[in-house]
This record gives sequence, structure tokens and C-alpha cells, in this order.
Amino acid sequence: MSPLTITARDAATGPVLEITGDLDYTTAPELRQALDRLTLVAGQLLVLDLAGLEFCDSSGITALLVARNLATEQSGGMALAAVPDNTARILHIAGLDRVFTLHPDTPTATKPSSTAR
Repeated sequence: MSPLTITARDAATGPVLEITGDLDYTTAPELRQALDRLTLVAGQLLVLDLAGLEFCDSSGITALLVARNLATEQSGGMALAAVPDNTARILHIAGLDRVFTLHPDTPTATKPSSTAR
């Protein structure tokens, strides 16, 4: 098990959370706490950079959905960047690849011309 690390930074399009380690039943509350500390201005894009994500279970997927709901409630958008293959597969099987906007990397996701759902 790898500890979860969440690093927040700002991009031109809005906040970016870099998530590394395991996002699971025991660590998902940490992501929710990080989201509670975020301020998303209407029209901004919240990007979750998953390049360092090693493992994600159903609780982690639920936390990603919570992030999307938070962004929507604050009139913003949300995108996932650099989704690892194993997590992308789960998103596809669950049909969530049609719910989340997916980008190959964070620079692509944070281009001002990127659109979010």
C-alpha cells in the first residue's frame, strides 16, 4: 500500500490536484478533505492529475465523482488528467469515461481552450 499524497497548485484554468499513491477506502476521505479546502470560481476547471495514482478502488472512484459534483455545484468544470491504464479501464467498464472529461496529461487539460463537461 502506497500512502496518498495530494498536492494542490494553480493553473491558468483553475486548481490542479496532483494525486499520488493509493486512492482507496482508507484514503478517499483525504481527497474529500482536500476538496473541501478548495475554492473554485465559476467557470474554472478543476483538474485531478492522476499520473502518480497507483491504485484506485470503488471508494476512490466515488471520491472522483464527489470532486466532479463539487465542481458542478460551484459552476465549474472538472477533468481527469494522465489516468493510469488500470483506472481508465475501470472508468470505461462503469461507463464513467463518458461522465468525466479525460486528458492524456495535465498540460493538455489546463490549456485555456480545453472544454470541460
